[in-house]
Amino acid sequence: MDAQAQFLRRHQTYTELKLWQQLRRKQIGNRRFRRQHRLGQYIVDFVCLSTRLIIEIDGPSHDVKVAEDDLRTAWLESQGFRLLRFTNAQVLRDLDSVIETIAANLNKKVKVEV
Repeated sequence: MDAQAQFLRRHQTYTELKLWQQLRRKQIGNRRFRRQHRLGQYIVDFVCLSTRLIIEIDGPSHDVKVAEDDLRTAWLESQGFRLLRFTNAQVLRDLDSVIETIAANLNKKVKVEV
């Protein structure tokens, strides 16, 4: 078992908990999400493996890690994943819109460039 991912699951932020309450038990689109899941060298906040959709919640620390986040995003996309990013404020203030956006993106296909 991945100790770092397990630690993050046990110590999730309030914002992550709010979103997880909506994602767990196939509540959106009857799709299973995993939280704090390792993909390569990265741990993503939430992922639906069947649709290859990653959901990231960006707190204040992401404002200073732009270059690192860009590299991470590029690698994840190169592996065929799509990313949706939401800020803490979006999740806390307008959870319904966040859920609608996730639901609308569950069945979109990844564009593969050849």
